Formats: sequence, structure tokens, C-alpha cells
Amino acid sequence: MSKKVAVVTGANKGIGLAIVRELCKAKFTGDVILTARNEKLGNEAVKMLKSEGFEVAYHHLDLCDQASAKQLSNFLQKTYGGLDVLINNAGMAFKSDATEPFGEQAEVTMRTNFWGTLWVCHALLPLLRPNARVVNVSSFVSKKALDTCSPQLQAKFRDTELSEEELCLLMGQFVIAAQQGNHQAQGWPSTAYGTTKIGVTVLSRIQAHILTKTRAADGILLNACCPGWVRTDMAGSKAPKSPEEGAQTPTYLALLPEGAKEPHGQLVWDKTVQEW
Repeated sequence: MSKKVAVVTGANKGIGLAIVRELCKAKFTGDVILTARNEKLGNEAVKMLKSEGFEVAYHHLDLCDQASAKQLSNFLQKTYGGLDVLINNAGMAFKSDATEPFGEQAEVTMRTNFWGTLWVCHALLPLLRPNARVVNVSSFVSKKALDTCSPQLQAKFRDTELSEEELCLLMGQFVIAAQQGNHQAQGWPSTAYGTTKIGVTVLSRIQAHILTKTRAADGILLNACCPGWVRTDMAGSKAPKSPEEGAQTPTYLALLPEGAKEPHGQLVWDKTVQEW
């Protein structure tokens, strides 16, 4: 039987790096692959983890480059014959004092956080072995952003029959509205980051639904999670949680025991399922 393998995206620093460390501490029974867009920073992170006694490998992954996700897929297929754990952690946010126009912020954030996550999933989910675990790192901001959407948009995002194609159309509509400057008039929130994370949370529910329909007997669990407000370059130094604390829920979901039936298709925060 091929060796087990876990992949963590955006893992050269912050929560991603902490998740890799926690997987190693938990004695994950296989290889742990740290991915990052910047090869130098990725290899430096691996070197640091190895100095701490953890055996980790680096592989390049640029979320915004579909060819990069395909290359990672080919590597995993050739080296391991499948995938056991995928933690989609990579993401970005503009600072609150960013000077870029909101329409530009919406497009750039959406490309990384939603489309990038979607492209990685399209490339890697077909490799999932039985009892695999997938964790899409979302945010509590997605819940707050949902609450400020119009009732019509809220109903769409809570519709359990919403398809991936319909979700993609909605995410595209937000970016266009943001670029035109009338997103709030159309019922959208005023947060680009929060809207992209609505997309990640709802995408997770859709993906879990598809896995249940197509691979019901395989015991695969897929969830979105909120790591909390964590002290990182992205969230700033005033956040209450350390990266290690932020890594707890993603790691918990990644290591759900074989035979577990739930959570699946949920948004999980502090190891607790949240109402969406």
C-alpha cells in the first residue's frame, strides 16, 4: 500500500506553518508536504521545521496558477498514488488602510481565496483515497458577511441545493458589482475578504454533498473551518490567538478518526459546528 500523504497550502508562515507543525506533533502516519508560492520561503520553512525534528517536504503551489495545481496533482499521483489529507489554508486579504480601489481588491482577493481554492480542489479532490480528510480554511468573517447580505442573497447562500456553477456565478457577480461601485445596492456586503470566504464556506458544503453522492462508502469527510482571529501578517499583531491556537481546529478536522461520520460539509469553529 502506498504511503499516506498530507498537503497543506500556504504553509510557509502563519496558520499554515502551525498546521504543518501540529500534524507532525500528532505523528501523522505519512509524509507532510508544505506548499507555498515562494520557493525560497517554502524551503526556509522546511529547513526550520527539520531543525525542530520534524520531517517535512516542500512542493511549489501558486493558487492563482491552474497549471501549478495540476503539477502538484501529477506529483502526488506519481509519488503516492493518491491523497489522504488536504488543508486548503492559502489565502490573502488587503489591509484596512489599503489604497487600491474596492473593485480591484474584490477581484484580487476573489482570485486567490475562492478561485484558487476551487482550482486546487478540482486538481486534487479526484486523488482522495478512502477515509481522506479535506479542510478548507474559511473565516468567522464569512458568517458576519453573510448576515449583512440582502435576504435574497442570504437565501441563495443557505440553499442546500445551490450548485458549484451557481456559486461561481454569484462570486463573479460580486466582483463585477464591486468594480461598478454598486455592490451594496445589489445587496452585497462591503467586505471583499468576507465575501470570498462566504464562497469558501458554501463551496465546502457543495463539495461535501457531491462526495456523499458519488463516494458514499469511502468515509471521506470535508469541512470548512474558522481558525479564529490569529496573530499573523494578514490579521495583525492585536489578534488574541497564536498561530498554534489557530491551527487546532484545522488539525482536529484533518485527523478525524477513521469511521467518523461527522462533521461533514460544515463550518467548524473551536472544534464546534456553527449554524450557517
